[in-house]
Amino acid sequence: MSATSHQQHRRRRTYALIATAAGLATVGALAAALPATASAGESTGKGGHGHQHSRYQDVQLLSFNDLHGNLEPPAGSSGRVTELQADGTTKTIDAGGVEYLATHLRQAREGEKYSITAAGGDMVGASPLISGLFHDEPTIEALNKLDLDVTSVGNHEFDEGAKELARLQNGGCHPKDGCYADKKFKGADFPYLAANVLDEKTGKPILKPYWVWKKRDVKVGFIGVTLEDTPGVVSAEGVKGLKFKDEVETINKYAKVLQRQGVKSIVALIHEGGAPASASYNYDCEAPGAGDGVSGPIVDIAKNITPQVDALVTGHTHAAYVCSIDDPSGKPRMVTSAASFGRLYTDTTLTYDRYTGDIARTAVKSANRVVTRDVPKAPDMTQLISKWNTLAAPIGNRAIGYISADIPSAGTESPLGDLIADAQLAYGKELDPETDLALMNPGGIRAPLTFAAKGAEGDGVVTYAEGFTVQPFSNTVNLQDLTGTQLIQVLKEQVSGTNAASPKVLQISSGLTYTLDLTKSGADRVVTDSIKLNGEAINPTATYRVATNNFLAGGGDGFPTLGQGTNDLVGTDDLTVLEKYLTANSSATNPIAPPAANRITVVQ
Repeated sequence: MSATSHQQHRRRRTYALIATAAGLATVGALAAALPATASAGESTGKGGHGHQHSRYQDVQLLSFNDLHGNLEPPAGSSGRVTELQADGTTKTIDAGGVEYLATHLRQAREGEKYSITAAGGDMVGASPLISGLFHDEPTIEALNKLDLDVTSVGNHEFDEGAKELARLQNGGCHPKDGCYADKKFKGADFPYLAANVLDEKTGKPILKPYWVWKKRDVKVGFIGVTLEDTPGVVSAEGVKGLKFKDEVETINKYAKVLQRQGVKSIVALIHEGGAPASASYNYDCEAPGAGDGVSGPIVDIAKNITPQVDALVTGHTHAAYVCSIDDPSGKPRMVTSAASFGRLYTDTTLTYDRYTGDIARTAVKSANRVVTRDVPKAPDMTQLISKWNTLAAPIGNRAIGYISADIPSAGTESPLGDLIADAQLAYGKELDPETDLALMNPGGIRAPLTFAAKGAEGDGVVTYAEGFTVQPFSNTVNLQDLTGTQLIQVLKEQVSGTNAASPKVLQISSGLTYTLDLTKSGADRVVTDSIKLNGEAINPTATYRVATNNFLAGGGDGFPTLGQGTNDLVGTDDLTVLEKYLTANSSATNPIAPPAANRITVVQ
């Protein structure tokens, strides 16, 4: 995908720090002024002319992404956002939880006659127990109550395959587990858009490719896509029989379809994203200079999507940004992402020009808002959470282990990553005493383990529900043989190939050590001579028995060499493995301490 050359152009950008109830929020505006003769809003005609509309109409677009079934406030760092202060310092704010998200969205809509709520995918999948245990029916119910109008699919919508996604859209009881509540599951009352996900046999999208929002004479079209590399980040079973097409080509194709239907105002919902230059949600994306604010796949995508598309709502990277990126004609276009887990929502104003039927792009403005927990809880969401927690409680409240302090999941090598790898090594040795090491993908670790009690279980107690939140995928822990040469290659694939730009550093079991030199580039960042197992250099010709989950064993996350292992043995699911390890190695009087996370030496 090559970047299109940009034309020289003049433009005004307004990015200001403004005070909101939630604190500071970055406001991006693609110039500000409408023509002096125009006014946004509606007016009533006089002298018998009846109701008239002014030329320009502000349309509120509220958006969020990557909720991942987080109905309750997420724990630890997953439930906080970083806010940049006026003096340059930062502070963290507790955020998230659908009881609060509902209140914030409902307050934001007050007084707005034209308001749309849209999402950028991964509404479900990798969900905490309250949703995941019930195949995410609770989250779909919550989104219905949130008055979500439309969402794109994300890669996690395919965790349980296309048939299960269709059930979430259309309703019906689960084919194996049946109905959970008194009433039959109705499904989503908003459309899931999957423009670039095709059925291999028919060549047609498996769900609607686009959707048009209409109110009176205002029409806004939405095109939804997920990242083209979804098969690389989802288990093979989940994407069986599906084909994923290029994001840009797909959006450009359907933009033409919408134009032919007379829909000229178009928003793309894209489950692919970028990395902002700051972790603060209200970072001024233009501060370092045009184009320096965000990097990653979304930049090339944005530069190549037809100018007919007026704004991009993105996701996948769990980052927060409100940036303008030039379209192929050289004009700035708003690109937004609202972090993840319902901690933020984006408030965008699209100014609709009734004369042209298009968005006046010089008037688009946008800001990320914090879903603070200092507002009243939405009673309908509290009731929904209570209903599903009651069903989950007998399973979720069971203690499976004890910890002496928080065990974080963040960082190049995390304490929780080490713990999970150790658990899988211990289980591997149960299956085969010759097992040498375990490797865990960081993306499979969805939350930290926190010391503070979430319910009545007491501090330091790890419940099944907490374990489920950490490892919700039901991946199996498998064994396979790799040669020493292959093992070295696997470690180098962390920082090369498809992982060159955004390294995926595997979490490793006790005994495996090496140096990661980030001053170097590509595969050289893994220092070959430093790779040792129990203090001994890896023998290229020796055979090593390696434990991984089935996602990695299939070559997922850009590790093709792991897909070449031999002598495979399939074990039980990864959550059971974690539970076995915690139960065997901790007690109320002798809890597990956070591992030191000192197996990988990082040079920066």
